[in-house]
Amino acid sequence: MTDTDCYAPSAMAQQDPAQRSSPTGDPWNAFGYLVAGVAFYGLLGWLVDLWLGTSYVVGIGILAGASLGIYMTWARFRIEPTSPDSRVSKKNATNQESQ
Repeated sequence: MTDTDCYAPSAMAQQDPAQRSSPTGDPWNAFGYLVAGVAFYGLLGWLVDLWLGTSYVVGIGILAGASLGIYMTWARFRIEPTSPDSRVSKKNATNQESQ
């Protein structure tokens, strides 16, 4: 085996580190979270309504699903604030010299 068989620097060099660290804001992804939350928890509420003989749990399920879908969207697409101190401490923690 030669060095060129095991080493692929061109593939690694083409990746943008800023693009890998922050998620992209795909609106279809956010829409999917909202629709899936409303559908899933609305269905659960409807099934509970059938089981208990009530008619209000489906509304609670739909509201809970929408709330959780909004939360999932926020959690997925939030951008972590980076401070200069946090980058320095991470670098020092990983690159400590043995004494």
